[in-house]
Amino acid sequence: MSASIPLVLAWGTLVGLDLVTVSQTMIARPLVAGSVAGVILGDPLSGGIVGTVLELFALDMLPVGASEYPDYGLGAVAGAATVAGAPDVLGIGIAILVALSIAALGGVSMQVVRRLNAADVRTHETAIDRGDPRTVAAVQYRGVARDAARACLVTAIGLLVAAVARLPLFTLGSAVLMTVVAVGASLAAALSGGLRLSGGGLELRWFVVGLLAGTAWIALA
Repeated sequence: MSASIPLVLAWGTLVGLDLVTVSQTMIARPLVAGSVAGVILGDPLSGGIVGTVLELFALDMLPVGASEYPDYGLGAVAGAATVAGAPDVLGIGIAILVALSIAALGGVSMQVVRRLNAADVRTHETAIDRGDPRTVAAVQYRGVARDAARACLVTAIGLLVAAVARLPLFTLGSAVLMTVVAVGASLAAALSGGLRLSGGGLELRWFVVGLLAGTAWIALA
């Protein structure tokens, strides 16, 4: 795993930037972030599983404006690093616990970056108001650099937490129990988010149809 750390740090930085600051090409979605991290670490299946569970949690999130929300993409990267190569020992539940913790830390770090960006804008308010292109560009570049540093730092912390979580700290029974709780909580979050976003009327009926069709497909598979 140590040989892959620079690549994971680079991937986590891109994931963190993609969430708000740059590109927004959806690589910050937990399913993508976790799956690619799993590929980098040589265990795409476990990374995909962690990303899928985190994606269910993310379905209950509505990132509008300056609302506060966890950074589930960085959480998925940390979760993939936790379980990569040792799913039978650790269990998905422990990886999800790490992922949710890092996602929460990522959400807090975004607020810190936003406050720093706002302070930077206030400091150069006069030049920005008169439309000085150099000042505007400099403020924007510094904002990107802050978010890149944030994403890299949170990813590094996630890798450290993952390394600790990979130690034999949990029994097999507790790992299985955590997996059941994590998956159940993610399904509940996804259901809650789906109901809230679908509202009523035709959208709600289509949501119910999709839910029943998905349940039938799983049962018959």
